[in-house]
Amino acid sequence: MKGLYCKPGDQEDVKFVLQETSLPTNIGNHQVKVQVKSCALSPVDFKMYEDLKLEKEHVPVGREIAGVVLQVGPKVMFFQPDDEVVGILPLDAEQSGLCSVVLIDEFNLVPKPEKVSWFEAAAVIKDGLRAYTALHTLARMAAGQTVLVLDGASPFGVLAIQLAHYHGVKVLATALSPEDQKFLQELRPNVARVIRLWDAKEDLVDSCLEETGGLGVDIIVDSGVRLYDEEPEAQTKQPHKHDLLTLLSVGGHWVTTEQHLQLDPPDSHILFLKAASLSFLNDEVWTVSRAKQGRYLHILKDVMNKLCMGTFRPQMEHPVPLYEATVSMEMVQRKQVRKRIVVKL
Repeated sequence: MKGLYCKPGDQEDVKFVLQETSLPTNIGNHQVKVQVKSCALSPVDFKMYEDLKLEKEHVPVGREIAGVVLQVGPKVMFFQPDDEVVGILPLDAEQSGLCSVVLIDEFNLVPKPEKVSWFEAAAVIKDGLRAYTALHTLARMAAGQTVLVLDGASPFGVLAIQLAHYHGVKVLATALSPEDQKFLQELRPNVARVIRLWDAKEDLVDSCLEETGGLGVDIIVDSGVRLYDEEPEAQTKQPHKHDLLTLLSVGGHWVTTEQHLQLDPPDSHILFLKAASLSFLNDEVWTVSRAKQGRYLHILKDVMNKLCMGTFRPQMEHPVPLYEATVSMEMVQRKQVRKRIVVKL
């Protein structure tokens, strides 16, 4: 059978290839053999593999899978053959999620609701986990608060907005283009305000303070920030870190996806004066560490339940066949697509 793999290297020039691979003959005590029906594509973070000493000659690509259980190990407790499941392959997995059959630990899977399609399940599982990690685990979201979601039209941003609405939180979101603005304005429930980052006439800080009566927002979830005043043109749509510190409320939470965020002493002093906190969003910790495995599975189950109820409505392209996976993954890695791509197997 074939799987999608890539060779670690320059993020901009990485090559993806479909190559033959084989399934291990022995099934572990707690392993489940799954026939993959769909697999979502997300960018590969080579730096993460390097930091965790998981460097390989060929890195398997495609980790968010949905499928049917074919066989279970002798000590598997939660699944039986023919069960429909969805899950995320761990970082140290040897197989690509685009293989027709994979072996995965039962503690990385949850049942797929019958009403949910294979493609929606695979498309939502990782972004839903990120939204829960950002808003519940890190920011301690509560009803009546105000949250600012940067790049709200991204697959992750959309689910973060929908999760916040579900819990009675007022949502502000930024748009990177007129198309994003139109999309966000048509979302239901309504976003309280769409802030046009592409329009130089609209100021992020002024807009947020106006919406909150000058008090600032309780939660910020960013999609990257500018660390310096002078940065390449491609990054000018990212807000500056000082802007986010300015619009954060007293006791607020800033959840950042910027791995290399640097705060100078004056920046830290602003956080101190506001009794505010900064958290780094890295959803890989759930599978890297087993300390909170029960909570991880609870989140995945809740993500699937909200997808089944219609609370989560993912933004995804039409499913693509396996032979188009290489080209599709290259586009995903270069961040040239705005919707989640799912491969049909």
